Amino acid sequence: MDRLAFIGTLAGGLLAASLAAEAQSTPTVRRIGVVGGTNPESVEARKEGLRRLGWVEGQNIVVEHVPVGDGSGARDLVRRNVEVIMASSNPAIAAAKAATTTIPIVMVSADDPIGQGYIASLARPGGNITGGTSVVPETQTGGSKVFDLLAACLPGLSRLAVLVDPTFPSYRTFWLRVEAAARSRGMAVQAVEVREAGELAGAFARIVKDRAQAVQVIGSPFLFAARGQIAELGVRHRLPTAYGWREGPEAGGLLSYGPNLVANWHRAAVYVDRILKGAKPADLPVEQPTTLELVINLKTAKALGLTIPPSLLQRADQVIE
Repeated sequence: MDRLAFIGTLAGGLLAASLAAEAQSTPTVRRIGVVGGTNPESVEARKEGLRRLGWVEGQNIVVEHVPVGDGSGARDLVRRNVEVIMASSNPAIAAAKAATTTIPIVMVSADDPIGQGYIASLARPGGNITGGTSVVPETQTGGSKVFDLLAACLPGLSRLAVLVDPTFPSYRTFWLRVEAAARSRGMAVQAVEVREAGELAGAFARIVKDRAQAVQVIGSPFLFAARGQIAELGVRHRLPTAYGWREGPEAGGLLSYGPNLVANWHRAAVYVDRILKGAKPADLPVEQPTTLELVINLKTAKALGLTIPPSLLQRADQVIE
């Protein structure tokens, strides 16, 4: 081999080695889709959950975020070839499920996922969907623990109104559980349907007319977003409001008992991490929340003229003053 050919071969080899080393050192950017969960708290919880596991937006992951809408956003994620989809709640899960049967879907806070047909069972979800459910064995009777908490704050509680969003998948299942739990305690309970924020004032007027003594909110994306307005109406009409998530009392409601939604996003990030590393959704059991938290807004209690029993305050995970 002459000198020129040798130098050319050597240079070519060095270039190839350099390119190979560069390819190995440059991390592969993965693509994640998210349906729903557009409120700032959920967005930050998702980012933090993924960040803890080494997935940083703009570095090794790209996140495509779409609203639930009419399902077109979820279909668009499929066209963008995302590798996994995080779905925030039942409407988002339903939209993602309708859009794909092959791309893995991670549920963040699913209500009644078996009854809704998202999974076959908690232990063996089957198909392309796994993740977390917001239902726990202790509250599967429809939030009966919330009744006990309200009764402790309002001795003699006998009439309860329940705000429900009839457009939310699975709301009827949960309403039946609430109704059964209330009746087992000898409590009269009424469902008050609201579909949009403009209906809330009229809903509370009906609740007052029917002489309900407290209001429980069954979660849906709309009712979650309207939690501040609901809390304000509750105080205005001197009606304690109870929720299944801490954001309710943080917005001015009386109390909440249930799983932490931020923790749900963090747990969903673990599923995403495992799937990106090769795990199949069908092999990952669906998890129920293991920790429930009680949050009490003492400022709201005082505005309503309520005295919260000291034993209840001692049990609370957080007391807002």
